[in-house]
This record gives sequence, C-alpha cells and structure tokens, in this order.
Amino acid sequence: METKLQLFNEKQIRTSWNANEEEWYFSVVDVVAVLTDSANYQTARKYWSVLKTRLKAEGSELTTICSQLKMRSPLDGKNYKTDVLSTKGILRLVQSIPSPKAEPFKMWLAQVGSERLDEIADPEKAFHRGAEFYRQKGYSAAWINQRMQTIQARKKLTDEWRERGIEDGKEYAILTNEMTKAWSGKTVRQYKELKGLKKESLRDNMTDIELALNMLAEVTTTAISAQEKPATFEESRKVAKRGGGVAKDARKSVEKQLGQTVVSPLNAKNAQQLTTKKGNSDIPDDE
Repeated sequence: METKLQLFNEKQIRTSWNANEEEWYFSVVDVVAVLTDSANYQTARKYWSVLKTRLKAEGSELTTICSQLKMRSPLDGKNYKTDVLSTKGILRLVQSIPSPKAEPFKMWLAQVGSERLDEIADPEKAFHRGAEFYRQKGYSAAWINQRMQTIQARKKLTDEWRERGIEDGKEYAILTNEMTKAWSGKTVRQYKELKGLKKESLRDNMTDIELALNMLAEVTTTAISAQEKPATFEESRKVAKRGGGVAKDARKSVEKQLGQTVVSPLNAKNAQQLTTKKGNSDIPDDE
C-alpha cells in the first residue's frame, strides 16, 4: 500500500492508499488532532482512546470498521500499527467529535479523494501537484525539476525492490541507509544531523548536486538489481552498496573539480539556497 503525508491547514495527516479498493485510509489519531486542535500527538492519542471506549460501549459500528496499518510514528520515526479508517469511516468520526473544523475537513476529504482518482486517470496531474507543493514552499524552479526526477527514480527503485520480495518499511530503510552511506560517507541519521533535521525528509533538504548524486545511486542500484535479480535480502543489500559506490566515485570527481565537499549542511529553511554551489571547504576522508 502506498503511504503519504497529506496536509490539512498545515497539519500532517498520515494516509495510505489501497490500490485494490481504490480507497484512502487515514490515521485516526492525526484526524483527531486536527479536529480537536490538540497541542501534541499524545493528547490526540488519549482523546481517541477515551472516545473509542465510549463508542464501543454505545455499540457504534465505527470501532468495528476501524483497522490497523503500519505507519511511521511522529514521535520516534519508527513504524507502528496505527488505527486507520477509510473516508467513509472518517466522516462518521467527524460526526462524533464536536469541532468548528468539521465542515472544512469534510470538504478537504472530498478533495483528497477526487484528486487521487484524477491522478489515476492522468498520472501527469500528480506530477504537477507535486511541483506546485514545492513552489509554495519557496523552492526554485531548477531544484523542483531535479526533485521531480528523483521522485520518479525512487519509485522505480522501490518497484524493483518489491519485485525482489523486499518488504516496505524497515527493509527499505536498511537498503536506503546502505546506499546513502556508500555514496555520501554518512548514514541517513548522520546526514540528517549534519543538516539539522529531525523528522523532515532528507531529500527535500538536499542541494541540487546532492539530489543528482543520490539519484545516480538509486538509478544504478535499480539497474544492477534488475540485471542480477538478487534472490535474498543480503544480496540486495550488497547491490545497494554497489549502486551507492558508483555515486561515491562521481561525488569525489565533482569535489575534486570544485575543491570542496558537496555533502552539505544546507537545508530547506531557505529553500532557494539549495540551488547554490556553496559548501564546506574541507573535504572529509571517508575512505
């Protein structure tokens, strides 16, 4: 199932798209947080726990149609089973929570559903919506163009991993970490620390050169995997390292020409700076 963060009034709602059912599933706690204007995740979770107990005692069908999917926690970034509801279930949830945001949220739900069906019929619309999202965040046109290409490359890689029996979530994260470390000399966590990130997307905070090198690692990994068809997770892990190694060689060549490292502490606090060529003058030795 495809997972995605959706925004309602600048608040993130974790969602998952079920292609077979052609239906979105929404994190109940995230929706509760929006409707109750909760101060934090824990407050929303407690509210939902009390509400769920009351609804169950009342014999509400809402608790029986509530299912669970693994989603990334906003607290520690790990994947946990999370209560989710389909659009129909979320509409029933809205009726159970008195909130001035109820009507705007219903309109938002309708829009999310409509946009997804449009994207299925015309995938190009998804591309344009993604580009518009980054434009609104202040990214330059050149960076957005690069980012859109990396999104396509990433999807091809995850499709290839899926073909090899790799499981979404933890295994994807391990392979991504191996590939990232191979080309950049840093684990994903170390890379985020360098950029001062916590829960933010690393790719959304990369410079255009970093994006290009990361894409090279992913494209190469995809090509090697498709050709060699690794049968085990450990074999796929070795392929990820090799794909990252190709990008490492390219990175060192670029750094030699520039005389500075391209693994940069720059982030998206000022999105326009991600298209600059500034970096640290000291090139680390990660041999």
